[in-house]
Amino acid sequence: MSKSRRAQPAVKPRKIVPHPFVLEALESLSPRTNPMFGCLAVYVGEKIVLILRDKPTAIEDNGVWLATTEEHHESLRREFPKMRSIQVLGKGITGWQILPAEAPDFEEAALRACDLVLARDPRIGKIPGARRASKAPKVVPKRGV
Repeated sequence: MSKSRRAQPAVKPRKIVPHPFVLEALESLSPRTNPMFGCLAVYVGEKIVLILRDKPTAIEDNGVWLATTEEHHESLRREFPKMRSIQVLGKGITGWQILPAEAPDFEEAALRACDLVLARDPRIGKIPGARRASKAPKVVPKRGV
């Protein structure tokens, strides 16, 4: 008598971590990661600090994205001269800035950004806002019925 075989569930292959040296540099902070925008978001505590991107589209935006605010751009640009706004996010200035992978000093700059995260530099990192509520209308219960 032969044993019946159960169908094995399909297992999605794990995606390769872009720029893994960044996570290695932050290892002492026990960072956690989460997929975001087809990239890999890096969190330390409650803050999102970086996004790691290496995609075949819009390659000019591959690299390490810094979670920051516009008020910190000037001081960070002094430390990271190749830092710029992310093009796939549109033409406006956003808090997100990129250390582009195409820059000749990319790894050095990315490791310097990791040093700032390790030092808890307040210029890098944001506490994500609450998820947006759905646009479904609220149902208000009737009283006294």
